[in-house]
Amino acid sequence: MYRRTAALLAAALAATALTAPAPARQAATTAPPTAAFTREEIMIPMRDGTRLQTVILRPTDKAGKLPIILRRTPYGVPNAAPRSTPESMRFLMQDGYILVIQNMRGRYKSEGSFDMSTALSPQGSNAPDEASDAYDTIDWLVKNLSGNNGRVGMMGGSYPGYTAAVALARPHPALKAASPQAAWNDWWMNDDLHRYGAFRLSYLTDWAYGLQNNKNGDDFDYNPGGPPPVDLYDWFLKLGPVENLDKLHFKGSVPMLTQVIEHPDYDDHWKRQVWTDRLGRTTVPTLHVVGFWDQEDPLGGWKIYERMEKGDPKGLSMIVAGPWNHGSWRDAGDNLGYIPFGKPSGTEFMRDIEAPFFAYWLHGKGPRPTGEARIFQSGSWQWKTYAKWPPAESKATSLYLHADGSLSFTAPSGEGCREYISDPANPVPYRERPISVTYPSQEWKWWEAADQRFVNGRPDVLTYVSAPLDKDLTVSGAISATLQASTSGTDSDMVVKLIDVLPDDYDRTTPIKALGDYPKTLNGYQLPIAMEVRRGRWLESFSTPKPLVPNKVVAWNVPLRDHDHVFRKGHRIMVQVQSSWFPVIDRNPQRFVPNIYKAKPADFVKATQRVCAGSLVTLPVAG
Repeated sequence: MYRRTAALLAAALAATALTAPAPARQAATTAPPTAAFTREEIMIPMRDGTRLQTVILRPTDKAGKLPIILRRTPYGVPNAAPRSTPESMRFLMQDGYILVIQNMRGRYKSEGSFDMSTALSPQGSNAPDEASDAYDTIDWLVKNLSGNNGRVGMMGGSYPGYTAAVALARPHPALKAASPQAAWNDWWMNDDLHRYGAFRLSYLTDWAYGLQNNKNGDDFDYNPGGPPPVDLYDWFLKLGPVENLDKLHFKGSVPMLTQVIEHPDYDDHWKRQVWTDRLGRTTVPTLHVVGFWDQEDPLGGWKIYERMEKGDPKGLSMIVAGPWNHGSWRDAGDNLGYIPFGKPSGTEFMRDIEAPFFAYWLHGKGPRPTGEARIFQSGSWQWKTYAKWPPAESKATSLYLHADGSLSFTAPSGEGCREYISDPANPVPYRERPISVTYPSQEWKWWEAADQRFVNGRPDVLTYVSAPLDKDLTVSGAISATLQASTSGTDSDMVVKLIDVLPDDYDRTTPIKALGDYPKTLNGYQLPIAMEVRRGRWLESFSTPKPLVPNKVVAWNVPLRDHDHVFRKGHRIMVQVQSSWFPVIDRNPQRFVPNIYKAKPADFVKATQRVCAGSLVTLPVAG
């Protein structure tokens, strides 16, 4: 599973050959002379007496007192001392740190239960939560771990990114630096479970099952006793309504799915999970890291950064972003999935940003990091440093969708609508079929950057295209779309994609010598820059769903997140609109029902969708 193998140290340490897990409370293991670390495993007590499995890795080539870097995870701890420093930790470990990796409650050998809750205990309560577990762990480490210098940093990607971030809600005095990478803050609004309330069906099936069905992360078996399905599109289509996933397969073994089904709207259950509401004044230097093409946690890091900026007069909070998927900044980072750009942005991040950040705040080495935002800009493939994000020079500019299928910065006058029929029995796939199981699929890692020509010709996808650009167009900041649209149904989804269309002569280097070579070129590639879904029932209120009035044109506001991208001269801009994104997002039956996950087969009906004059994309045009 990608999250278990690619999230920061899990990936780094899994790259070494490790032996069977060591017993709890074992004595420190002396590694062979060539080993990069020694290993000790202990059980650290929390305030309620629960003990958490924790591994301490000490570098064998550093003497004196060292700072601690703590990573808290549900994905397992190293079961032996790594024989060499993993490449993704090479620059960091040049300065020397005691690495501490801890399994969260209820995972592997850690005691207690794992409930995936991000809710924090009430103010003044001594009840444990993820913030208090981080606090108690740091407190124990600085008091009991020999050879530490009293300074602790936290870092991690994905779930470990969340655990590094939530520690900032109640930071221990010894926590001197944190780097949440691909973290999240709101289970309902975006990231792993939903996209503005629309349920992430296939992804939760694979991810949450491995976390909650068992302590050791076993994957869901779609076809017990047989081979995995050839195409998950067919498997989920045959499944029917979402509640059948629990009734027929999970049978209560994945509480998070049960919560999703029983709480379809943005109610108090989900609002309590928004832990960033408890963030106060920013006191811990924080390096946020996000990927513009993160297929798992694209929004949370931005929201955490935005919240911390509200109380950061000393400029302690910084954000780094780039053309990365979920964690590819921990590799060379020299490609955008299918598009090579040749510059090792991931290596440069680890060497020039991450390592100096921790060196300054934990070792007192080097200059203080500067620049509130460090962005590896896509399209230009260059690092940019911004004093503020979004840049003050970016101006909101309207790009209009015209009824003839064109796209321009000229507002339409007196134009009509375009329409298509959306059929829940034949939903638009989110990536090219056949769709494989999420893990360890290579296609899953980069589906948000995949060529969108695979939906060309479908009658249920509207396409709008600009003329070739006569000069570069740079967009830096938040992108959004506003559709003036209607449906003949009483509920519906609208998916909007903003696409950079590469010229037909873009790729002049790929040789075409054999059958199948031509499609491998990048000529005419349709690169998605931003994609998102909005569900009609929540257009007026996320908390109180309301049926749509059939055939009434209303505004659909579709946030498309922050980006920093250059549409090059000669490229075209494209916008696609559709009403399904299956099975990464569950199907909307298009007939309003009180609980969308309990819709009956008869509720799934065809609907005529109309996109009308006044529809536009708002671009933050720089310069």
